[in-house]
Amino acid sequence: MITSKIISNGILRALATILIVGAILFFLYEIQTVIVYLCISLLLCLIANPLVQFLKTRLKFGNGLAATTTLIVFILMLVGFIFLFVPLIISQANNLSLLDTHSLQLQFMEAERNVEAYFNVQHLDFNKVLKDSKITSIIDFSYFTVFLNSILGFLANMGMGLVSVFFITFFFIKDQDSFKLSARKILPDNNEDKIINSITKINHFLTRYFIGLLLQLTVVFILYLIVLVIFGNKNAFVIAFLCAILNIIPYIGPIIGTVLAGILTMISMIGSDFQTEILPRTIYVIIGFLVVQAIDNNISQPIISSKSVNSHPLEIFLITLISGITFGIVGMIIAIPVFTMLKVILKEFFPENKIVSVLTERI
Repeated sequence: MITSKIISNGILRALATILIVGAILFFLYEIQTVIVYLCISLLLCLIANPLVQFLKTRLKFGNGLAATTTLIVFILMLVGFIFLFVPLIISQANNLSLLDTHSLQLQFMEAERNVEAYFNVQHLDFNKVLKDSKITSIIDFSYFTVFLNSILGFLANMGMGLVSVFFITFFFIKDQDSFKLSARKILPDNNEDKIINSITKINHFLTRYFIGLLLQLTVVFILYLIVLVIFGNKNAFVIAFLCAILNIIPYIGPIIGTVLAGILTMISMIGSDFQTEILPRTIYVIIGFLVVQAIDNNISQPIISSKSVNSHPLEIFLITLISGITFGIVGMIIAIPVFTMLKVILKEFFPENKIVSVLTERI
């Protein structure tokens, strides 16, 4: 029989649970910076894993020396990037007015007037088309400045964060074997081997994936840069840099990058003749970017998505599409790593299940 005491105890337990969960979420919100540091450090650890294994197995380095050497390599790469590329990015961003929302909008409006004048000459009412589509009200010019300023701000103000990330990464690399031993003591005995095997396989696949993704972005950046340099774009580096970063977003990112490249190419040529210079060069750049995307979609992405995580391209496409519809752009970015983790865990714990065996036959 349910009494008032049982009901009141149930309500109190529910309230206590809500308060505890709320307190945990609030605590996680307050330490979100630390969580970001941990995630970046874990990512660096995954990327550094092949180098660490090489140093330990081939050169017989100890854990501490291997971790120190790896961090020195990271620091040298970071210093090289800062001294070689950051000043160039800032100067080209200033030339494009990407750091100034108002100037960017004025340049875009000038490009819009050039396009309107050209189509009026061709007896097309481009002004009416623009008003009907309300494109100028849709485009948020502050997006470009916020996007670039966040990158530049991170590069300029990462002092404490950089020290923290490198400090955490050092111990992630140095003591990863100790962490595994500690985990074995905490994990339940009946599932210990399965959990350890899952973690090992996840680490292997994610290491391959992130290294492949980094390589893909580098290749795409170089190809974008070549296209822009061939067609004489004075701001080739920063445009290629922004568009390559957008490639992190599967499928949608390259499309956004192509449109962005076309717009920024037009803006960078304000003052030139529209019909003979701006329009032809913009078309050439867009065609060049489409060619790069064709190369990327047919060569780079299949290698990364299929080979690095051992999944069929159609499988990857469907998972990315579903994640994008459900969770938006963030879902598309994390779809492949999360899906890979789930596949590894399912195969380790439910190997006899027919659906699981079909989904994980490549792992």
